[in-house]
Amino acid sequence: MITSALPYANGPIHIGHLAGAYLPADIFTRFLRMKGEDVIHICGTDEHGVAITLRALKEGVSPKELVDRYYERIKSDFAKFGIDFDHFSRTSRPIHHKNAQSFFLRLYEKDYLYKATMKQFYDPKSGRFLPDRYVIGTCPYCGYPEARGDQCEKCGRQIDPEDLKDPKSALTGEPVILKETVHWFFKLSALKEPLKEYVSPKDWKPFVKEFALSWIEELRDRAITRDLDWGIPVPLDDPDAKGKVMYVWFEAPIGYISATMEWAEQVKGDPKAWEPYWLDEDTVLVHFIGKDNIVFHTVIWPAMLIAHGDYILPTDVPANAFLNLQGRKLSTSRGYAIWADELVEAVGQDIARYAVALYIPEKDDSDFNVRDAFTRTNAELVDNFGNFAQRVLSFINRYMGGRVPEPGEFTQQDRDILNLLEETAKRYEDLLLKYEIRLALREAVNLGAEVNRYYEHQAPWKLRKEDPERARTVLYVAFQVLKGLSAMFYPFVPSSVETLWGYMNIRDTSFSSLVKPDPSLAGHPINESKPLYRKVEEETIKAWEEELKKRYEKAIGKATDEKKKEEMPRIKYEDFAKVKLRVAKILEAERIPNTDKLLKLTIDLGDEKRTLVAGIGHVYRPEELPGKYIVVVANLKKKKLRGVVSDGMLLAAHDEEGNPVLLTVEKEVPPGSEVS
Repeated sequence: MITSALPYANGPIHIGHLAGAYLPADIFTRFLRMKGEDVIHICGTDEHGVAITLRALKEGVSPKELVDRYYERIKSDFAKFGIDFDHFSRTSRPIHHKNAQSFFLRLYEKDYLYKATMKQFYDPKSGRFLPDRYVIGTCPYCGYPEARGDQCEKCGRQIDPEDLKDPKSALTGEPVILKETVHWFFKLSALKEPLKEYVSPKDWKPFVKEFALSWIEELRDRAITRDLDWGIPVPLDDPDAKGKVMYVWFEAPIGYISATMEWAEQVKGDPKAWEPYWLDEDTVLVHFIGKDNIVFHTVIWPAMLIAHGDYILPTDVPANAFLNLQGRKLSTSRGYAIWADELVEAVGQDIARYAVALYIPEKDDSDFNVRDAFTRTNAELVDNFGNFAQRVLSFINRYMGGRVPEPGEFTQQDRDILNLLEETAKRYEDLLLKYEIRLALREAVNLGAEVNRYYEHQAPWKLRKEDPERARTVLYVAFQVLKGLSAMFYPFVPSSVETLWGYMNIRDTSFSSLVKPDPSLAGHPINESKPLYRKVEEETIKAWEEELKKRYEKAIGKATDEKKKEEMPRIKYEDFAKVKLRVAKILEAERIPNTDKLLKLTIDLGDEKRTLVAGIGHVYRPEELPGKYIVVVANLKKKKLRGVVSDGMLLAAHDEEGNPVLLTVEKEVPPGSEVS
């Protein structure tokens, strides 16, 4: 059972989305099918929540109109990129509403949900309670006047909406008030031990497991309802439930099950066909996601499944990091991206897939550089694999009567390359099953390079006249290795490999059959072939570089326009002198439980050690920070954040997306050194 993260139906798909959750899942699923596994790949659009309502407001349409439009666009984007789902659903469909409400009631009946009163900002003009992101005001840290109630987009700090100065409604622009409201909470705290028992033995990616365990350590109950017009209504006969909908991150993962149920009815014609994939304990459940979704898929969603009691738990959550573009962060809102459909239209589906696959961010953020991507694709896919295939097949058609020739006696070079095929196939399989997709591809490319060297060295075009039997043996060996290479390239570039199989007249496309030399292929007839790929030309690469430069400048222009709206008051030197800046060495860093961005840092200021709380956890991992020398404001008043007293504030610049970039010193100096 393979799932990819449900994309929000509020915008098209770009290469960052593809590299994170969709192309890796598609490659993995295609490989499992070649292995003969019973596997389905399920996905669909996530159509509720604040992100949808905000975009609908911005575009001046209803949420329903918005999600209807983007569902079709997203589905089309995936199809153009060759992402093959067994079923692609949407969370606004009746089957999901019914299923999510049933799930809610099950947890309610088992006493995992309870009602509690909390204070929340209320917009008197619109007559509604506001989610955090609907509240805007002045950031208490940097003074940015348009900060939202969950995070300041300028300084990156995480904010509680109550901390904003002069808070107002993002809907009406009017002042807001704090007012009591009722919500239903999920008893996450009651599931701490079962979750620890579930996660602790998992052989997951280290950063995924570490993140999950840090959250589990101090689990707190979480509100799972919201005051919104657009969403799945809370299914309780309770006056307080009126106008309440389920929190999108509670109901969205249930969409995986709903989509599988819909697949069973609509595709298989059997309403019970979904059950083995979600109820059988022997089923392997894998969620492909981006790193920003780790907590929901490794902690909250498993907690929901444990509380429910009927469904299997995720076997693995191979989360990927983020993809940058030309050394800069992708920005959907500012239009700095390469969209899935335009990339395919420019270079073709399989060239596009291969180029993105080269940069799947499996462990750390990676950078998609168009010149490097297309240069490597030209060399590795077009020349290494595609050109080799055409040379072998055209030679067999032209000089061997269109049949794989009978081999003569094998030389050591022949045996070496055939052995290398089987050894490479084993390493390739082991790597893919560990989700090390880029390394698996590297194995295929290396084998391609070796067989190209073998073919050049043997030179069958010379042997054809000098030693015909030897020429036939070389062509036989080359065909066997090409067959194995086709198996390894198929999950990455399926359309062109299926064309190649047609040329090779191969019908058994199971992985084990393709990577094992088959003596019965001597005398096997093949078909006429054509080149599989066309190189990405220099003018195309230059055009992309120019276009991305323009998009970035436009994105920066938008950011600059936003900054121009802010006034920069001048201060006297005496005012600056009041701020005591010191160099500090980070000794320890750990994530503050139940937060996405807050890290607790222990720093050395020379004559003392202090604790800081910094909203940098979405950019920096705790393990990469100890040892860094940073600059801190040493005389800031202490502030308590999420139960931790922060004694000081680190300094950071911010990129065009508002993400923090730590200010570090050029060389090590004694901790506590003054900065002036």
